[in-house]
Amino acid sequence: MVAVLVLGIGWGRDLPGPVVAVVGLCLIGSVLSAVHHAEVVAHRVGEPFGSLVLAVAVTVIEVGLIVMLMAGGGDKASTYARDTVFAAVMITCNGIVGLSLLVAALRRRVAVFNAEGSGGALATVITLAAMTLVLPSFTTSQPGPEFTGVQLAFAAVASLCLYGLFVAVQTVRHRDYFLPVARAGQETPGDDEHAPPPTPRETWGSLALLVLALVAVVGNAKLISPAIEDGVESAGLPKAVVGVVIALMVLLPETLAAVRAARRDRVQTSLNLAYGSAIASIGLTIPAIALASVWLSGPLVLGLGPLHLALLTLTAAVSALTVVPGRATLLQGGVHLVLFAAFVFLSFSP
Repeated sequence: MVAVLVLGIGWGRDLPGPVVAVVGLCLIGSVLSAVHHAEVVAHRVGEPFGSLVLAVAVTVIEVGLIVMLMAGGGDKASTYARDTVFAAVMITCNGIVGLSLLVAALRRRVAVFNAEGSGGALATVITLAAMTLVLPSFTTSQPGPEFTGVQLAFAAVASLCLYGLFVAVQTVRHRDYFLPVARAGQETPGDDEHAPPPTPRETWGSLALLVLALVAVVGNAKLISPAIEDGVESAGLPKAVVGVVIALMVLLPETLAAVRAARRDRVQTSLNLAYGSAIASIGLTIPAIALASVWLSGPLVLGLGPLHLALLTLTAAVSALTVVPGRATLLQGGVHLVLFAAFVFLSFSP
């Protein structure tokens, strides 16, 4: 509530340094609050619905943030959607996955998850990323790494359909593929199954507060983004760094929730959050940006450059090798974290 109050007071104003620091503290508090309320809702509705709630909620607000920044940025914001979506893919598929596997392997020596569900989710991520971020760099109907209007419409509809198909498979037809895996000798996975589920009133209250917390996270991130942009410009860093930093802040709730699930030996929940967030980030963002491009001025650059294409290809190959066995050790977690570190480092020094 304090974060929302600060957001209302500071919105549309130039904030001095001390106020930016206060906004940053409120942002951290909002992240912790979002994680708590997401876990309350998840415990009530069960998996995989719980992880889907947080993934979709964060992505919907992330879409709003991208559209809002593009609307005020003109031509200089032509790559903002691409940079943010690609950053979200790298953060989820390498940062969140790597950290979750590392935490689980440190506690249990081997992280165990469902290869069928995680493999299907990873295939969806790779297909969506290739269709929306790779193909524009190779199409020839329009100069530059851009889609034509018809190509963009096709990519948007295909992305939305694939996202809807994934949600249907995850929540209805093959729901068991996305449930946490119990180890030998255990009746249920994890160590928190004995906790009583919240009441319907508590669940609805937490759902409302989750939305409020996510609004505060994205809104306060928007408040401090001018300070980040000024710092990036004064340091002579690439403009894409702004999208990376904002994506890191917006995805903090999912990162913390995934790590807490991994500590409880519920690695499948962590992977649901990671891959589900990547799928939602592409499957919802690209259609929304395509629709918004009707009234947004300036070009819409979606195609990745050679450096990011190489990182995406390496991520796809390593992720497939990680997911197929259904088991992972410290090595797999470390490999993903090194890839994530490479992405962050090369974003600052391309």
